[in-house]
Amino acid sequence: MDDLRRIDLNLLLTLHALLAEQHVSRAAVRLHRSQPAVSHALAQLRELFGDPLLVRRGGRLQPTSRALELVQPLQEALQQLDALLSSPGFDPVRAQRSFRLAMSDYGARVVLPGLLRGLREEAPGVDLVVTQGSREAMLSQLFDGEIDLALGVFPSLAGPLRADALFEERFACLADRDSLPPSGVLNLAQWLARPHVLVAVRPGADNEIDLALSALGQVRRVALALPHWTAATEVIAGTDLVLTVARRSLPGLAQLPQLRCFEPPLAIRPFEFQQAWHERREGDAAHRWLRGRVMQACRHEQSIEGEC
Repeated sequence: MDDLRRIDLNLLLTLHALLAEQHVSRAAVRLHRSQPAVSHALAQLRELFGDPLLVRRGGRLQPTSRALELVQPLQEALQQLDALLSSPGFDPVRAQRSFRLAMSDYGARVVLPGLLRGLREEAPGVDLVVTQGSREAMLSQLFDGEIDLALGVFPSLAGPLRADALFEERFACLADRDSLPPSGVLNLAQWLARPHVLVAVRPGADNEIDLALSALGQVRRVALALPHWTAATEVIAGTDLVLTVARRSLPGLAQLPQLRCFEPPLAIRPFEFQQAWHERREGDAAHRWLRGRVMQACRHEQSIEGEC
């Protein structure tokens, strides 16, 4: 208790900002404080912890081993203090709050329209900040407290991470109508003979389509790999390219009459699209409310399908 009496909570907030930004000026902006005030607080923190905490290497500040050990307990302590001082309930109509979400542009296409319509009606003071990253990056951000919710495909979650299944997704193929045979579909041999478009944040990582091909002892030629779902549909027209993607990425197909959607010529395992969060958010009524709104938006969107 004597040690606690020596600690100004503002110092802990400053430490949290410094460890997140690893830059005094950016931490000052984040805290709405002056740079000299943050520098002075850093000097106090170094004395308090008996460690330099942040050292300059190669023109930038980098955390020491002791500082890295403090990241997670500091985040959890601040979350608990915030929960202690906050009302246990949550009134979306009167709330003024910002949530940080991470998802691919597929997730944004499927989830955000319905979610935002609901939020604007029910919680006009709630803001969203959406970022994009790989699966590994999103999980790391959940661990570090940098985001509130991650939307994506997470086959195995470890330790304190939790997840809800939002829906099961299946695959469909897309090609230029004029490049297809009269049947409007391709058999496996014809499909394999075509160049393919792959949508992936990290090309080379395992994906459901190539895993299904590998089980058949087959490979496809990927002529274009890119991380953008929307752009992937637009490059197909007027080419012999084939795109095999999650069905819910194709609801705008009616505006692309040159393209045709058809069933894949091989069995591809469907996947669960999920929302994931850290267990430290379990006591946050606002976070539970947001997860419920995401779930509701996805259930509404399940009725929207492409031509297949």
